[in-house]
Amino acid sequence: MKKSLLAASLASTLLLVGCGEAQKPMQSATAPTVIVEPAAVIAHQPSKAYVGRVEAVEDVDITAQVTGYLKERHFQEGQIVEKGQLLYTIEPSSFEAQVASAKASVAQATANLKRAENDYKRAKNLLPKGNISQSEYDARQAEQLGAAAQLEAAKAQLLLAEVNLSYTKITAPFSGRIADTKVSIGDLLSASSGTLTTLVSLDPVHASFQLSERERLQLGVDKYEGDGESSSGEVEVTLNLEDGQQHPEKGTLDFVGNRIDLTTGTLAVRASVPNSKHTLLPGQHINVVIASTESQPAVVIPRRAVQTDIAGDFVMIVTDGNVAERRNVELGVQTPEGVIVKTGLGEADKVIVGGLQRVRNGLAVQIADAKPEASE
Repeated sequence: MKKSLLAASLASTLLLVGCGEAQKPMQSATAPTVIVEPAAVIAHQPSKAYVGRVEAVEDVDITAQVTGYLKERHFQEGQIVEKGQLLYTIEPSSFEAQVASAKASVAQATANLKRAENDYKRAKNLLPKGNISQSEYDARQAEQLGAAAQLEAAKAQLLLAEVNLSYTKITAPFSGRIADTKVSIGDLLSASSGTLTTLVSLDPVHASFQLSERERLQLGVDKYEGDGESSSGEVEVTLNLEDGQQHPEKGTLDFVGNRIDLTTGTLAVRASVPNSKHTLLPGQHINVVIASTESQPAVVIPRRAVQTDIAGDFVMIVTDGNVAERRNVELGVQTPEGVIVKTGLGEADKVIVGGLQRVRNGLAVQIADAKPEASE
């Protein structure tokens, strides 16, 4: 009986020892293995994108200034025209006749003035000798002054006739792309005929958009002085097209509104953007990216480390003692180095980027050494 009790006691002791030894690997197996990366700090240029629209710097309706029949059109519809290029010719015959008549009137007035001046000079010499009366002298002086006034009037009529003749040649006031024509050869044109065609400039162009008051202060737009840039040169403008491509030429601010719109709470802002290849057209929708030219330190992490739930974006980090901890974060833009974290993380934080499926807040974890594998 004593031997059987001793055997049972020994067996139970061995069983308990065996159970204790088996508990150790089980406990270690419950700690998930994770891969961590430290949050990095990079030099970043803060930027913000806005929906905008392209506008022409110059946009004009071409109209007739004189009445006459359209003689010729000198452009192809939709082509690029240069400043001063001839667009339309109005039949000039009647205006050339007016110029010739005005020139004859000037010549006649010049002759009359010459005769009146000679008569006045003779009268001026004869008056002291008593050969003419004072009234006759005054008449000669009045005739000389009247002839001079008639000459000036004739010259003014000649100038008007020459101006009207010049209006028979309608030229481009600036370089740009011309639209289709609204009139045909032989049409009677006048100032009341309306628009003959339209012309818009294409280089540079304006990019107009709206900016909130807070963003105006954050991006330094409040320092704009009206000279094409902010007072400290802190802002540059980039345009992104609807197909995702970036316009190759950067712009500068050239207008900031003088008041906040009470309805929208935004400020009207405009940039001047070079458009040498004419890829931007008036009325086109674009994304206007306003960026600071001065770099600022920013915390970045891999995008795969970010998770989202009903509370928002968050990441899991490893704290002292290899314990996982949740950190709610506010994300910025995506960069080649990773996604920028505005708030929630510091440079020294170790972010879990692998093995997130089994990680919970407050759970102990094991950190895998992924660097040797990456180097291989």
